[in-house]
Amino acid sequence: MLFNLFSPLADESIFFNLFRYLTFRTGGAVVTALVVSFVFGPSVIRWLKSKQRNGQPIRPEGPERHLLEKQGTPTMGGFLILLGLGVGTLLWADLRNPYVWAALLVTLGFGAVGFADDYLKVVRTSHRGLPGKLKLAFEIAIALAAVIWVVATMRSPLDTSLAVPFLKDALVDFGWFFVPMAALIIVGASNAVNLTDGLDGLAIGPVMIAAATFALIAYLVGNAVFSNYLQIHAVPGAGELAVFCGALVGAGLGFLWFNAPPAMVFMGDTGSLSMGGALGIVSVITKHELVLALVGGLFVLETVSVIVQVASFKLTGRRVFRMAPLHHHFEQKGWAEPTIVIRFWIIAVILALFGLATLKLR
Repeated sequence: MLFNLFSPLADESIFFNLFRYLTFRTGGAVVTALVVSFVFGPSVIRWLKSKQRNGQPIRPEGPERHLLEKQGTPTMGGFLILLGLGVGTLLWADLRNPYVWAALLVTLGFGAVGFADDYLKVVRTSHRGLPGKLKLAFEIAIALAAVIWVVATMRSPLDTSLAVPFLKDALVDFGWFFVPMAALIIVGASNAVNLTDGLDGLAIGPVMIAAATFALIAYLVGNAVFSNYLQIHAVPGAGELAVFCGALVGAGLGFLWFNAPPAMVFMGDTGSLSMGGALGIVSVITKHELVLALVGGLFVLETVSVIVQVASFKLTGRRVFRMAPLHHHFEQKGWAEPTIVIRFWIIAVILALFGLATLKLR
């Protein structure tokens, strides 16, 4: 909004000219989202506590200590992330950019699905929320709508093609099959983050790391000079997603203030589904879908651990891990919760650096 208001006045004042710079507006989005989270965080948490007498229902089949230590902690804290992200993006992004609205559509849409799931869990005092098939159907519908919008907006041949990391100018055109494939990437990213959300601060750290990484990627692919130098596919207009990703980083930092061990609030599906969806749609727009699997490799590991555990148990009757997802396995081995969280953050940083390396190794 500020860009649309002040950029026409850039020739009249140096101050107004600042709003033309994407880096300035991205920084503004980070600070704005952070301040919104800090200011409204205590009120949101008090309101959630007043509505949730017993807090988030704890799975009885999970680690035993969770039943003692985490009982009574309110959920739906993802609303605070969405609030900061929404205000930061709407205030600092170019609102004429269709990619910004596509990203917001997926994020808020998945957030609404997560909110419905969290609400039913709290009302029923059960860890069962929306039926799995219905939940997945809503996610797929939202993802398909966003991808169709992006494909209709983007120029050919990028619109229906998948970029291959490490190779110069490599594009694999899938035609309209790209639409369901990209939707699958978004839904997969959303649920991968959801599986990772199991310890205080565990999911939000890697999300911020991935968001900061994709803020840089968005800036580079949206800039003709840098994309040409790095020999990556330029996507005109995608640079505005740096503002969106910056707002996600700021909102995440603000939420982490309240989610740090011991957590005052859990993000719930409201936060995990929306943030995963946000990373997924940004990767699709910036044509770095495959790089997301590397940058968000921690989420992939958590998801694979669940798949392997279920498959092994059904086929052989034996478990590969003491408990899945992977972070619970290390809990069962006796690792302290902060140790698991910090070490997983370190892994996320390393994977993000590998992801950034793909920009130059071609």
